[in-house]
Amino acid sequence: MLSPVLVVEDDLKLARIVKAYLEGADFRVVHAATVREALARASQEVPLAVVLDLGLPDGSGEELCQDLKALGDMPIIMLTAKSSEEERIAGFSLGADDYVVKPASPRELVCRLKAVLRRSEAGSAPGRPLSFNNGKLVLDGNRYEITKQGTIITVTPTEFKLLFTLASSPQRTFTRDELVSKALGYSFEGYERSIDSHVKNLRHKIEDDSRKPEFLKTVYGVGYLFCGERDAL
Repeated sequence: MLSPVLVVEDDLKLARIVKAYLEGADFRVVHAATVREALARASQEVPLAVVLDLGLPDGSGEELCQDLKALGDMPIIMLTAKSSEEERIAGFSLGADDYVVKPASPRELVCRLKAVLRRSEAGSAPGRPLSFNNGKLVLDGNRYEITKQGTIITVTPTEFKLLFTLASSPQRTFTRDELVSKALGYSFEGYERSIDSHVKNLRHKIEDDSRKPEFLKTVYGVGYLFCGERDAL
C-alpha cells in the first residue's frame, strides 16, 4: 500500500477540503491537527509527503518540519499565511521543499505536491559515488548519502540535490537561477535567494571552516561553484 500524505492542519474545514482534493488525485491521506498528533502519525508510518501548516496550537510548525525530516526524507510543503520573502526563505532553510501561501487553491496544492514528488523520485543520480580530495568528501547518488572523512553527514534532500548538481560539474560556476532549475526543479520569484540559505547550511555541514570553504566557493555577482578535486574510482 502506498504511504500516505500527512496533512497537518488545525483548521478542520480546510483540512477536509485538502484531504478531499488529494484523495481525488488518488493519494491516501491521514490528518493531524497538532504537533503531537503529527509526530505520532509519522512515527507509526513514514509519510510519502507532508502538507504542513506552520500555525499549530501546541508548538512550532518550523520545529515540526525539522523533526519530521529526522524521521525520513519525505518532501514537505509548508502551507501558511506567512507570505514575506524572508519567511519563505527561512522555510526553505529548514528543509521545506515548497511553500504555499494561504488562501491556497486546493488544485494548485495537488499540482505542487505531484511536482515535489517527481523531483524527489528523480533527484538521486545512479552510478558510481563522486569522491573528492582523496576521499575526504563522498557523494552517493544511489543512497542519497554524503560522507566526510568516513562520517555520514545529515543533509536534507534539497541540500543533497544542490550539492550533487554542483559536484557533478567541478569548477563550473552555476548561477542561482540555474541551480533553482537544475537542482530544485522549480522556478518562482524569490526562490533563487533560497539557494544562499542552502549553501550556507551545506558549508556548516561539509566544510572544516565555513568562512574559508574548501568545496563550495562563491563567485561574487554570479553564483557558486564546487572546487573539490575529483578522485579516480
